[in-house]
Amino acid sequence: MEDRLKMKFLLTLSFVLFCFAGPCHADVNGGSTCAACDVVLGLVEQTSAIHNESLVKALERICNYLPDDFQKSCKVFLEYIGPILITIVEDRDTPDVICSKLGLCTAETGPQCTLFPLKPGTKLHHYSQDPVLVQKTKHLDMPKVGVKICDFPGIKEICNWIDDIFSNHEPAVDLDGDKHSPYETLRGYSWRGKDCDDRLTGVHPGARTINDDINMDSNCNGVKGLDPTTQMPYEKVLCEGSEPRGIAVLGDSISAHFHLPREWFNATELSTAVFEGLPYIGENELDWPAFSYATGFMNATDTLRKVIHGPTDSVYLRMWERNRCNFRDYQNIAVNGARSGAMADTIEKSLYRNKTGDYPLIVYYALVGNDVCNGHPDTINHMTKPDEMKENALKTLAFLDSMLPMGSYVFLTGLADGRVLYNSLKDRIHPIGALRNDVTYAHFYDYFNCLEISPCTGWMNTNQTLRDLTTQRANELSAVLEKIANTSAGNYKNFKLWYNENPINKVIDEWTAQGKQAWELLEPVDGFHSNQLGNVQVARAIWQEMEQQWPEVLGKVNPNNDKIRAIFGDQGGYR
Repeated sequence: MEDRLKMKFLLTLSFVLFCFAGPCHADVNGGSTCAACDVVLGLVEQTSAIHNESLVKALERICNYLPDDFQKSCKVFLEYIGPILITIVEDRDTPDVICSKLGLCTAETGPQCTLFPLKPGTKLHHYSQDPVLVQKTKHLDMPKVGVKICDFPGIKEICNWIDDIFSNHEPAVDLDGDKHSPYETLRGYSWRGKDCDDRLTGVHPGARTINDDINMDSNCNGVKGLDPTTQMPYEKVLCEGSEPRGIAVLGDSISAHFHLPREWFNATELSTAVFEGLPYIGENELDWPAFSYATGFMNATDTLRKVIHGPTDSVYLRMWERNRCNFRDYQNIAVNGARSGAMADTIEKSLYRNKTGDYPLIVYYALVGNDVCNGHPDTINHMTKPDEMKENALKTLAFLDSMLPMGSYVFLTGLADGRVLYNSLKDRIHPIGALRNDVTYAHFYDYFNCLEISPCTGWMNTNQTLRDLTTQRANELSAVLEKIANTSAGNYKNFKLWYNENPINKVIDEWTAQGKQAWELLEPVDGFHSNQLGNVQVARAIWQEMEQQWPEVLGKVNPNNDKIRAIFGDQGGYR
């Protein structure tokens, strides 16, 4: 297994980048392959300019920035593409021109999509249309028009790894089948509380205690054994009656906390240091659940602090602070690109709770964008319809009622208003254009749409009418969820049901009212998600709303918190 885990992203990072909020659609004009080529060669060309060296030397430099385990495969790609670049590239060639010559970017539906400004008089064409280049490349294994990035040497195995890992929403390491793992990534305890004994199904975070945890920590909260003075079980003395409960989120990339480091896409910031965390980031699907608004539990280590910025706050951390008997009881069941249909059909099944053997759970149903987001040019007709949203949400609620312990709580969260994305970022420079200030977010969004790989055509678009129509549908779907909560809450015996507005718009309103800029809360690479600072603000807003409107959900403040801290310290930690 270790050998396979070492085969991470390498230069195929860009392949994943342009599928970040959902599955890529048809490769129109080259699709994700074209985007990967433009981004990689854009960074290579800019690096060559910074260091006054050839493209091949610049690509080798970038390969050397990668962790040792990745350099070999990166250089396999370099050995293949290097001679080709030397042969076909001319002085006036920009990344778009090179990708067109290679046949990775095409013009199947109208004008060719370009990420960078073209030099005056430049024509885009495949190398086969140039007789001189045809002659020069006769001895080379040139890529065919329409070739996919996954067909390149050094890339194939990585794509297989991506298909396998990204489609599995349960821990890769889980011997006892309770969907909690002692392994950190690959849907392990980055996503849900660490299993302290992976041999026993009844031992996991959130479990009710076995024999008051005198001899073992059956709920993994770090409280076990006997008080030497009274000979009473610590679990009974310190946790009994404190109303322990866990938190889970059924969500999309917002709740998973999708984050691509800015430093990876700005040639002026590329270095060995910014790629040190690549194994951790790759094995977590480019998501950062351990830093998210819902289930975050750690601040960045020295390695990760170079590519994620700011402290962590979350609903889970506040639940633990309120009652230290809630330690490790979190589950992040969020998937990039998740829609209500996929949640009801498959994703929700990866949530784990024993109906009789575990404590109650607070569940956030937070699908805040993908039901109106897609990469189709006819985006409106590919959005979830209100009746479909109702059917999917009711199916998920029925599932939750069948498996949650009595006394649980469920919140249906409304969709966001994504118009803030374009309004906040349109004139700003994207990191890929930072060297020459030549790529704005408005252009970046149009480039995505030209390739039909946008994570959200409706909102990430220069067309205001389309942005408004997308918000209209989002509001219609939110109204469906609110009506379900208001009319069917009494239909479920194991949980209470409420509706809550999406917090991000309130957070942005409060932020801008202080004279700050909305873009400061948004991810700089994808221009779509909340960044680390945004996640902290969302956690605060959710908690304040719960304290004001639904205090019963939070449970009591445990009067024994200081004793637990004094006796058990960090309660075994998270790792």
